[in-house]
Amino acid sequence: MKPEHNQNVEKLIEMIKDVRTCMLITNEKNAENLSGRPMSIAKIDDDGTMWFFTKESSYKVDEIEESKKVSLAITNESSNNYLMIHGTASLVNDKAKMAALWSSIMKAWFPLGLDDPDMLLIKVTPSEVNYWDSSSSKMVVLFNMLKAIVTGKEYDEGEHGKISL
Repeated sequence: MKPEHNQNVEKLIEMIKDVRTCMLITNEKNAENLSGRPMSIAKIDDDGTMWFFTKESSYKVDEIEESKKVSLAITNESSNNYLMIHGTASLVNDKAKMAALWSSIMKAWFPLGLDDPDMLLIKVTPSEVNYWDSSSSKMVVLFNMLKAIVTGKEYDEGEHGKISL
C-alpha cells in the first residue's frame, strides 16, 4: 500500500474508532429513493473495512444485491467528527467470520445465536470519505459559536476534507 493510502486509512480509523452505530444507506430496490437504517458496527478492520450483522431476509440484503454502492453516515459526538463514507458492500455467509465477530449483544437480534439460519454479514469496503472534524471539546465549540454570534463573524466549523481509499 502507498504511504498516503495508509495515512488516509489511519485517519479514517482514528475518527470512527469509538463509534458503535451508523446509518447504512442503500438504494431502495426498484425506486429512485435512498433507504437508511441504523446499524451496529461489529468490527472495523485495519484496512478500514467495516462489518455488520444482518438478517438475510431483510430488505437491505435485496437492495445490496441490486446495487453494491452504499454509504455510511456517522456522527461521533464525543469527538465532534462527522463522516459520510462511500463504498461497496458485499454479502458474506461465512460462519467462521461470524463466530469471530460475534458478541453476546447480538442475541437480541439472533436469539438462536450462531446457529441462526437467517444470519448474514455485510462487509463494506470504503472508497471515499467526506469528513468534518471539529475535534474541540463541546465547551470550546459552544464558546466559539457564541463568540461568532457576538462578533458577527462566521463560525469556523473546523476541518472539512475528502480522503480516497
